[in-house]
Amino acid sequence: MSIRKFAYAAILVVASAFILGSCSKDDEDDNEIDNYEYVDLGLPSGTLWATCNVGASKPEEYGNYYAWGETTSKSVYDWSSYKWCDNGSEYKISKYCTYEMYGSVDNKSELETEDDVANVGWGRKWRMPSWEQIKELINASNTTVVWTTKNGVSGRLITSKKNGNSIFLPAAGYRGGDGDNFTGEGLYGFYWYRSLSSSDSNNALILLFGSNPSLELLGIPRCYGASVRPVRLEK
Repeated sequence: MSIRKFAYAAILVVASAFILGSCSKDDEDDNEIDNYEYVDLGLPSGTLWATCNVGASKPEEYGNYYAWGETTSKSVYDWSSYKWCDNGSEYKISKYCTYEMYGSVDNKSELETEDDVANVGWGRKWRMPSWEQIKELINASNTTVVWTTKNGVSGRLITSKKNGNSIFLPAAGYRGGDGDNFTGEGLYGFYWYRSLSSSDSNNALILLFGSNPSLELLGIPRCYGASVRPVRLEK
């Protein structure tokens, strides 16, 4: 089964102003828009994970939803409102296209910093995570991942096996296709990372999780609204 078909199957099972969250550090000394808390999970790469989603002020808050490659939240998440396509067509992609059938090929498959909401909103040290950083985060050699609740909100608690530090990813669901409707809220988490699907230019990659043990790395339509949890490599 292709990544695209698998993604749509998963979605079927599941069933405005741009406001940045605080999650701030009092001791941050960077002069940019870079005043956000992070957690050191002792990961091999040294990646530091933010404590909150973009748009949230607490770890359990959902935060904002973003289409992949967009840096503002909005009320409708479909191809008609998507920044990087022409005439509302998923087959007329205007940026980040690796297959001619989907639009104008530029062979860009990873978000540039100007289209990365973590970098644009939080400052130059922050990025949306890469494929490698997501895989490292959920690698059983590095962390334990459990379904739990935090202040009444369901999600995944990811705890370092090296130092015991943890982050909480709320199950915020996603938005897409039905305007203001939420899908999977409280049941599933959809977290963007900064890569396109390798087989389909109108899909981008997410970490998908629910209450079952599995965590999936797969593609969904990039016009959908999903959560963003930033990372950084420097303290």
